[in-house]
Amino acid sequence: MPAATDSPTHSSVIRTHRTGFDLLLHPGLNKGTAFTEQERTTFGLHGLLPPHIGTLEDQRARRKRALDNEPTPFGKYALMRDLQDNDETLFYSLIAHDVEELLPVVYTPAVGEGCQRFSEIWRKPRGLFLSYPNRDRIDQILANPRYDEIRCIVVSDGERILGLGDQGAGGMGIPIGKMALYTALGGVPPHHCLPILLDVGTDNPALLDSPIYIGWQHHRVRGPEYDAFIESFVSAVQRRWPNILLQWEDFAGENALSLLSRYRDRLCTFNDDIQGTAAVTTATLLAAVHATGIPLKDQRIAMFGSGSAGVGIINLLLAAMREEGLTEVEARQRIYAFNRHGLLVEGEPGLRDSQLPLARTRQQVAHWKLSAAGPISLLDTVRNAPITALVGTSMQPGAFTEEIVRAVAENADRPVILPLSNPTSKSEATPADILRWTGGRALIGTGSPFAPVEIDGRTIRISQTNNSYIFPGLALGILVSRARRVTDGMIMAAAKRLASLSPTVTNANDALLPPIGESRKVGLAVAEAVGRQAISEGLSALPDPSTFADELQSYVWEPVYRAYELVESPC
Repeated sequence: MPAATDSPTHSSVIRTHRTGFDLLLHPGLNKGTAFTEQERTTFGLHGLLPPHIGTLEDQRARRKRALDNEPTPFGKYALMRDLQDNDETLFYSLIAHDVEELLPVVYTPAVGEGCQRFSEIWRKPRGLFLSYPNRDRIDQILANPRYDEIRCIVVSDGERILGLGDQGAGGMGIPIGKMALYTALGGVPPHHCLPILLDVGTDNPALLDSPIYIGWQHHRVRGPEYDAFIESFVSAVQRRWPNILLQWEDFAGENALSLLSRYRDRLCTFNDDIQGTAAVTTATLLAAVHATGIPLKDQRIAMFGSGSAGVGIINLLLAAMREEGLTEVEARQRIYAFNRHGLLVEGEPGLRDSQLPLARTRQQVAHWKLSAAGPISLLDTVRNAPITALVGTSMQPGAFTEEIVRAVAENADRPVILPLSNPTSKSEATPADILRWTGGRALIGTGSPFAPVEIDGRTIRISQTNNSYIFPGLALGILVSRARRVTDGMIMAAAKRLASLSPTVTNANDALLPPIGESRKVGLAVAEAVGRQAISEGLSALPDPSTFADELQSYVWEPVYRAYELVESPC
């Protein structure tokens, strides 16, 4: 007879020793009014539940009505967080039946305000807060048996949350949200997922002065002390789960790059801000190639923003261009990178180490006609390069002005404009403006959701170039293939698979990416591509790689209620 478990399994029957309040308070096991009459008798639930015997469908309708009656995005976010902490199956079933409406509620853009106001709505433990004062207790905290089944972690230190900056412990909303999408869009079982917030303090003065802030009210630990804390965390994770998948999320600039570089060859790890953003952006640009008919290697791309996300995008684009036949030098000539001062040019002050390889030489821009002395502007670059595609990761709202967008439209019949900064308030331009300035010719991808745009009698759906197209499937493919590492080849495989699903493959006038409502199907397709790439690179620990497809199908978790059987307590 199988051992008793507190975690939902893939079998048709869940066997547990929990009864009464203990059962109802477990979000992974609670079914609320859907417990049958017999289960209520067996597990001592009579009186604790109202007499109505409901179904999952009934419960979805009830929760949807509550959501519809909530007037604000933050209110909807808070309702969904409460639901997740009460009944995970219902939470994921609700998302699965209305992905397009609820993805912006459980993740971007609503999660931004959720992080800013996290201290107001925190009620129940979900994931782990590992604070600097508890740095000597990490092994002890991770050792709890409730974490025995964990197979993947999303971790943040809360310093660079979306475009909102340092949110301290409130940054936990991001790992929680990312892991929710692992399950909702990738089918990763929720009991395999562990969100973690590394609380090393905050430099946000509002949080340091707030009487309700739930985090460690101390300025951020930096330098050698920070590095030692991260090392203690990674070492403890490796001891606890030698085969864990660890995703880094929303670490600031150089920390994000340095942590990925330091640990990517030591454990199975990736940074979604760097590699996930790179994959979805590359996929979007490859999809644009279908519509424009102009190969990626012949596009001239302005990368407006060269932080960790911009650097990651550029590196993957360079790899894609090399695959199309360009040399490294030739590929670099097609991409123009910017920081907050202007075009990256050698010798300019303030260039980071990661930006140095992206800088143009003085000779390369010596013949350009410039509108002013000093740093070279985006507009001057668009006119002199001449640029055919704009990608924005700058967090500078309105940076893609009418003059700039019109100038790009003069260089290309189908200009590609990707204002990727999020939340919506940080977008470099709105789709409605871009389409108006280009006469409806632009191919658009945005970081946050925007409504369809009506122009010249046409309704144009705006593709959300959201990492959620990539990271759930990437994680699923890694877990099922039991990959030992996450390689550039696996990231590229994810990008190419997403691009192959673009509606522009069959209709050049369609949106660049599949509808958000198809995200679950996209996640499975990406997972298959990633897993097969891991196998081809010899990185899979599957005993028999030929079973991968069957393993993938059997691993995916579906949000449905199962029958329960009572077993004797292990204590």
